[in-house]
Amino acid sequence: MAYIGKNPTSVPLTSSDIEDGIITTTKIADANVTNPKLTSGSQQNFRNIIINGDMSIAQRATSVTGVNSGGYYTCDRWRIGTNLGAFTVSQSTDVPSGQGFANSFKMDCTTAENTTTAVDTIALFSQRIEGQNLQYLKKGTSSAESLTASFWVKSNKTGTYILEMYDTDNSRTISKSYTIDSASTWEKKTLTFAGDTTGAFGNDNGGSLRFNFWLGAGTFYSSGTLATSWQTYDNTDRAVGQINLADTVGNELYITGVQLEAGTTASEFEFLPYDVNLQRCQRYYYNHAEKTGGTSQNIGMGAYTTSTRIDASVSFPTTMRSVPSLISTNSTNAYYAYGQNDFFDTFVIGGNTTVNSGQLMANGVGASGTNGQACIVSIEASNGIIAFNSEL
Repeated sequence: MAYIGKNPTSVPLTSSDIEDGIITTTKIADANVTNPKLTSGSQQNFRNIIINGDMSIAQRATSVTGVNSGGYYTCDRWRIGTNLGAFTVSQSTDVPSGQGFANSFKMDCTTAENTTTAVDTIALFSQRIEGQNLQYLKKGTSSAESLTASFWVKSNKTGTYILEMYDTDNSRTISKSYTIDSASTWEKKTLTFAGDTTGAFGNDNGGSLRFNFWLGAGTFYSSGTLATSWQTYDNTDRAVGQINLADTVGNELYITGVQLEAGTTASEFEFLPYDVNLQRCQRYYYNHAEKTGGTSQNIGMGAYTTSTRIDASVSFPTTMRSVPSLISTNSTNAYYAYGQNDFFDTFVIGGNTTVNSGQLMANGVGASGTNGQACIVSIEASNGIIAFNSEL
């Protein structure tokens, strides 16, 4: 069997197609030699704008209870925004059968609240996306690309839900509704959003687009007319029709296979190797060392810069989005300097920290050290952690 081009998956020809030794467009079904036929253009790498859409990476934790405020809790890159009731948020192994997924993101209501009790109640989870990753969408021009979102979702709470795109650079929004039809059944949803010819995304590492799954909305966010085409930001038009996942204890929602891509059709979910997916997440959050059992966890090499100060350096596995902040454990005897037998309570981040490495400083340790002496520093506190955060 012969093929057009070098890619053996391109356009196979039978012997009757080439028996005269000449290959012409008339011998291809639609008489057109196109780039997709030659390069499988619809399968280009990294077409999914969403990071960790298969929910496989969860550096912070696999389950967190009592979530009633905004923050990042479990699956990497997915941020909770809520003041409505309380949830247990977890990385679940409940997934749609036969689709290749191993994990999903789960929200489970543990404290109920009715959205009518306060007009500004809100519950959503979202991903914030850097503007420099969105330039090819040509937003703000006459050639602006449409976007298609696809995902798998399951909930015991059927009804109308809202998916929103929020352009924070230009204060513009667009929302689409979808329906969970069958209780506790995995369903695949596909929504297409028209390109926006107004307002370009900033070409930088700032958060330009918020991809918001709504779970509950008070009247402050739902009393207007749903913004089904791009418009100037108006809170009342953002989540019109959204049901309240937090109205009953035990309501739960699972989601996985989240994909956002240019164009008006959804392609198959783009699975990335685990190490590639992890490194993409580590640009925003890097868990360097964590003590989860009884054994001390090494942070790395350190050195005394005075008799009461230890400095340590940590290299990041990938360039972080911005100079990160430090997430650490501050408690009595949280850390230890092997070789000098010094316990100390806290690390702070140093001024020499960059997007590629972190400087850790500990002041006020025991006075047994000498300037220049090396040591190995470790975490001694139960559930202690050294991590670096540059989330949007």
